[in-house]
Amino acid sequence: MSEHQNIEWKQVWKDDYLQWISGFANAKGGSIFIGKKDNGEVIGLKNAKKLMDDLPNKIKNGLGIVCEVNLHKENSRDFIEIIVEPFSDLISYKGKFYLRSGSTNQLLDGTSLKQFLMKSLKIVWEEEIEPKASIDDIDFQTVEDFKKNAVRSKRLPFIKDDTSTENVLKNLELIDESGNFKRASVLLFGKNTQKFVFAANIKIGRFGKSSTELLSQAVVEGNAFELADKTIEILDQKYIIRNIGYEGVHRVETPEYPFEAVREALFNAIIHRIYENTPVFVSLYDDRLTIWNQGNLNENLSLKDLKMDHLSYPRHKLVASVFYKAGYIEKWGRGTLKIIEECKKHGLPEPKIELYSGGFAITIFKDIYNKEYLAKLELNDRQKQAIRYIKENGFITNSVYRELFSITDRTAIRDFKDLLELHLIKKEGGGKTTKYIIDVEGYKTR
Repeated sequence: MSEHQNIEWKQVWKDDYLQWISGFANAKGGSIFIGKKDNGEVIGLKNAKKLMDDLPNKIKNGLGIVCEVNLHKENSRDFIEIIVEPFSDLISYKGKFYLRSGSTNQLLDGTSLKQFLMKSLKIVWEEEIEPKASIDDIDFQTVEDFKKNAVRSKRLPFIKDDTSTENVLKNLELIDESGNFKRASVLLFGKNTQKFVFAANIKIGRFGKSSTELLSQAVVEGNAFELADKTIEILDQKYIIRNIGYEGVHRVETPEYPFEAVREALFNAIIHRIYENTPVFVSLYDDRLTIWNQGNLNENLSLKDLKMDHLSYPRHKLVASVFYKAGYIEKWGRGTLKIIEECKKHGLPEPKIELYSGGFAITIFKDIYNKEYLAKLELNDRQKQAIRYIKENGFITNSVYRELFSITDRTAIRDFKDLLELHLIKKEGGGKTTKYIIDVEGYKTR
């Protein structure tokens, strides 16, 4: 067994470890073992009896809570277990709040503390009342556009008969029974959303070889509906190149990134982001486009879950509901899958989904290994076709490769070795289940 969400091992007791108890109490509870190494090996305590007398009082006096403290023995060596239950009230240590996250103990401050307090007190950010907001702050045209979209999507077919903007907002639960406007009302339909939600904007940046080389930038402001539409418009006009081709005599323009995937990623950011102080960032490089928003994944989801059918846990349920009714999102929990599908449909590598800097990011890559690029490399026809096969199907296996070209296992291994050394592909899995996928960042090592 190793340290994880609910277990912490310490070789000796130090009073500062009260902050670990605070972290467990503010999370889902857990146990702290005193007298064990990081690998779980019992090394024993010389002062176990004294600690059994002291620890309950230290915990009560330092944190104001009572924990179960047990003495155990293994191979004639004493160790102590402190069992911490989760508490509904916030537990602080020396005026600071901690939270157990994974196998670490995080100090909560600034935005993280505010978010945690709101969650603990069951305060929902989007449902907070904006005391200065009134019907005069609502953009009627955005409401009318929403009504048309809601009718077109067949999710609110009778809304076209409602001529009262205030009634529309009430039916969407954006105005409470007392006539107060919730924060979500100005976020979704505000004339000047930034008056109430300062960080409701998107920053677009075009970069050179690194994130320090900013070549150009733009700031998009507006309500939630306008943010996505305006950003797509600016990307289309100024940042995203259209590749020219022909189907017979007909000229065909294909954007280097599929707009449906970009749009879905923007909706995802708008619905799930934290709106405290940081905008959404859209960063464009020569080979990729990244959309980053503040806010981590819901605790019930992992990055792996996002690549398969999963439940949706929108940070802003009102915003998600209105976007759904407008037809902007098809089904909750399908956003990341749709982005992946759109990239595959356009022959692009699978997008990269990751967490960093306190936020969530989706990176969409260009067609890095296109026909012209592959022609420059010293590859045989089988290897070039393998790259195309992976782009179309997501992966290739040794058995499929041998079957496609009627070659021996030795030849297949040699071909794959070349592609791996060139960082064109990388392995996923092992043994007979090994898959070969596009190495979307491999070109950086060439």
